[in-house]
Amino acid sequence: MISKKGAGFVVKHQVVLNTLILRLDGVHRVLSSAPGGGGLVRARSILNHQVAANPVATGMRKGQASRVLTQWPDPARFLGMLADRLGAERPIVGLMTAVPMTRLVRGREGKDGVWVECFCTVGVVNAVKAGEPVRRDPTARGRSRCGTINIILVTNATLTASAMVGAVQVATESKTAVLLGHRIPSASGRGSATGTGTDAVVVAASSHGRHRIQYSGTHTQIGSMIGRLVTRCVGEGLKRWFRWRRTSLPDPARDLRSHH
Repeated sequence: MISKKGAGFVVKHQVVLNTLILRLDGVHRVLSSAPGGGGLVRARSILNHQVAANPVATGMRKGQASRVLTQWPDPARFLGMLADRLGAERPIVGLMTAVPMTRLVRGREGKDGVWVECFCTVGVVNAVKAGEPVRRDPTARGRSRCGTINIILVTNATLTASAMVGAVQVATESKTAVLLGHRIPSASGRGSATGTGTDAVVVAASSHGRHRIQYSGTHTQIGSMIGRLVTRCVGEGLKRWFRWRRTSLPDPARDLRSHH
């Protein structure tokens, strides 16, 4: 089930200064498409940092907005500096989103000594269908972060490189199934969305776990766990995102709300 409290979770996590900090138990092997520390790396901490969707529109003074926009072209450097400021142990993997951490969804699955924990934030302003022509809107650099689905998976199992790729695959399939099930349209109007233009997936596996797993596709136990977990978390994240959009932002996504 979706957990609303930290109790029961193995991964130490907290939100500080609009940033989710996951403090891993030692060095983990991490595969991700994260803007900070992406690729196949080793990390001790994972961050998901909230940034302004549109610094000018959200009321920042001109100087503040300029600094934020200047930082985004080099997210790895920005996230590294943020990690130092927050006391997150390096090396880190870092994500960015405009979705507030009050909309964070956490979930957990476990069986036969293997567990997987999920931390995700969901936004779909920037929803797209894979294969669409690239839209070039120079004013959308900040706004697109509001449409990010960030999924972080942490497991106590030790996964092969192949199993880590499989975990990303299952997580992505599950996310897309939720979007299709909720009839989330592409922002271009070209049919149903399969994701957003800035989605990221992070899979962190123990480097010293007792359970060594070679495969993680949908026919495996861990793949089934990941599928259920991501489906629940992204579904709950969508609900929280629509509530936030209706109550907090000046231009609600009425076109996206039509799926209700």
